[in-house]
Amino acid sequence: MKLFGLSLLVACLTMFNFARADVLTIDNPAPNFELHDQSGETHTISDYEGKWVVLYFYPKDDTPGCTTQACAFRDEFKVISALNTQVLGVSVDNQDSHAAFAEKYSLPFPLLADTDGVVAKSYGALASLGPIKFAKRHTIIISPEGLVKKVYRSVNVTRHSKEVIADLKALRAEQAYL
Repeated sequence: MKLFGLSLLVACLTMFNFARADVLTIDNPAPNFELHDQSGETHTISDYEGKWVVLYFYPKDDTPGCTTQACAFRDEFKVISALNTQVLGVSVDNQDSHAAFAEKYSLPFPLLADTDGVVAKSYGALASLGPIKFAKRHTIIISPEGLVKKVYRSVNVTRHSKEVIADLKALRAEQAYL
């Protein structure tokens, strides 16, 4: 009976894609991508060589939690930019949805359309509920050298931007020390 229960748990975790939740390793290269933003511009991770990147995945444009999170990054954008950091939001929504969301809330950073979920999957942030796919609320800080430096798998949308800023400052200080 215990073996059946364990098998059932593993099957459920695999079905909901939770088994891949920690695919990234600190100090390894961040998975590359090529995605279009709300304006149709193409972005790759290598475009940001020499800058820190806050790559945040979120479930759905213009929903309460996602709006709170995006607006918090918007409100802290000057502080984050002063830390030589680019914010990039990613969800499986399309370019038109991102454009409306960015315009409605005056978001000053790119929202990348990962409509097939390939990038979210490569970062361990893709979830599936049957045929419905969405990005989990995860954030990754990537160094100017393109290395994964911090992975957030649990995000409180009201405090997250402040937490990211504190961690960016600590990571930058650590890098300067080396």
